[in-house]
Amino acid sequence: MQASNLRRWLLGKPLDPNNQKTRQSIALVAFLAWVGLGADGLSSSAYGPEEAFKALGSHTHFGLYLAIATALTVFIISLAYNQIIELFPTGGGGYRVASNLLGPRSGLVAGSALIVDYILTITISVVAGVNSLFSLLPVSWQEYKLSVEAVVIGLLIVMNLRGMKESILILLPIFLGFVVSHIVLIVYGIVAHAEGLPGLIPDTLSDTQGLAVETSWLFVIALFLKAYSLGGGTYTGIEAVSNNVQHLAEPRVKTGKATMLMMSVSLAFTAAGIILLYLLWQAEPVEGQTLNAVVFRQVLNDMGLDGSSLVAVLTLVLMFEAGLLLVAANTGFLGGPAVLSNMAADSWVPHQFRYLSQRLVTQNGILLMGAAALLILFATGGAVELLVVLYSINVFITFTLSLAGLCVYWLKNRQSRKWKRRFALSAIGLLITSGILMGTVVSKFFEGGWVTLIVTGIVVAACLLVQSHYKATKQKIRAVDEIFAAQPFGSETEYPAIDKNAPTAAFIVGSSRGGGLHALLWVQRMFPGTFKNFLFLNARTVDAQAYGGEQTMESLKTDAKVSLNFFVNFCHSYGMPASSYLSFGTDAVEEVTQLCQQAAKQYPNIVFFTSKLVFKKDNWFTRLLHNQAATAIQDRLHLDGLQMVILPMKV
Repeated sequence: MQASNLRRWLLGKPLDPNNQKTRQSIALVAFLAWVGLGADGLSSSAYGPEEAFKALGSHTHFGLYLAIATALTVFIISLAYNQIIELFPTGGGGYRVASNLLGPRSGLVAGSALIVDYILTITISVVAGVNSLFSLLPVSWQEYKLSVEAVVIGLLIVMNLRGMKESILILLPIFLGFVVSHIVLIVYGIVAHAEGLPGLIPDTLSDTQGLAVETSWLFVIALFLKAYSLGGGTYTGIEAVSNNVQHLAEPRVKTGKATMLMMSVSLAFTAAGIILLYLLWQAEPVEGQTLNAVVFRQVLNDMGLDGSSLVAVLTLVLMFEAGLLLVAANTGFLGGPAVLSNMAADSWVPHQFRYLSQRLVTQNGILLMGAAALLILFATGGAVELLVVLYSINVFITFTLSLAGLCVYWLKNRQSRKWKRRFALSAIGLLITSGILMGTVVSKFFEGGWVTLIVTGIVVAACLLVQSHYKATKQKIRAVDEIFAAQPFGSETEYPAIDKNAPTAAFIVGSSRGGGLHALLWVQRMFPGTFKNFLFLNARTVDAQAYGGEQTMESLKTDAKVSLNFFVNFCHSYGMPASSYLSFGTDAVEEVTQLCQQAAKQYPNIVFFTSKLVFKKDNWFTRLLHNQAATAIQDRLHLDGLQMVILPMKV
């Protein structure tokens, strides 16, 4: 099987970005968005509530406060993030909020934290999911667990390279199985203890008062806040919708809010409901079992199940729980590349992370997230305790910066009728998220917290280095553009006719007018009077910003046509026959090669020219940040018997 056929079999047929129906076919409606993006938050109910409840120790009556606080926190953060969806309907979430409202450096920190967070989302979700499945198998199978986790990550990479909707549809039954099974268990578990509900509140208040008298109110508050902050993992995943608004079906804002509503209701119900089950059924930790498994076993037994039937149903429930964690891992492949794409647009990371594959997904981002997840998996040996700490801190860095940005925004826009209410909501959310962030960092600093800060700091430093290079390069290109911008147009007013059999110079140009004129004038100087026709070829890459992002396909086409018309009009003004070719696609090399082949059929005596940036210190770093498209195109044309010359453009 040829490589191209194997790739098509694995990933599916290419999609046409110019077809208006294509985006409609891959855009996510609210329900599918809830499945694809909400799974990250919902899956945290498998470990977030348990961590919080265990932190209470023998003071389990605080579980009522935790359940209420958990539900309220979910809704407060979700409502605040609805504002982000309204303000930034092209996606970017916390990164865009921090960048635009607090400044580029704050955005860099938020984006770096998000990238690390999404990588950890993949790793921890896969690890936790496989752990759940292996708990049903003999202990002797444990040695294969790490290998299975690596294989699962590999499968998720392939599914996401095929496209978002396809990966979500494959995982949909697992998601629905989790939701239905947990609703049944939570509702039955609470109703079965309905007789104890009326006395729950007075008993809790009485126990709290007694503890305060026995110790102090300071101890009571500290105990609650510790448990509350350690349950911070429950809220991870809420930001996924605002980060991926560009993937939603139109109208995006309405779809985003509907998705956020489904996510917040399902997460608040599940997380708070599980905490109530712990409290009502007096669940206690059992070695080798999760607290969810303990309480679910009690509930199922109360339903009348026992023996093999109880084991079978409990196994199914835990398999759905493990499956949902794998769905949550998929969120990392949706959110991470989206953040990388937005950061690439601002030159914090290599520009290649904006490029789409033939399946219209940010292929480079997916591959990076998968490779990094595998690296962390093997580096940590799949230790859930360490991964949870790394995971929680990063997401709350982004939460805190995002909500701080919203507070600043509403303070600057006090003319809005709703500014006071929205500012209050953002401020309350900021207080909650910053408190959880500080509590987690302080309490878990020596248990992995310091690793999180170092890793995120390294990402920030790398991004600063990348942008510094791009900024210096842009300044040099801008200087070249300014030099050639002064090049005057000629006085000719009539368009000269083209003789297609005459010697023809074809220039592969981009968005830089200086680069195109540099090549044109260089050829005229080196080969005076040789070429009679002048063609200008431009293949625009449809990247993540142009396909559902800040730009639109129409604006991309308009910009490209204006750029090509400049070169054609310049030639016409000097009486030189000229024309242009334009195409759009996801692979620049492929598109340019096809344009050249098309031009060569119409102009038999043609030579192609293009410029290439040449750095005084060329190394792996410059090659990483600047693609070698010119060399790749030249190789393909030479194989076809076509001539191409690469002109050096020193920067």
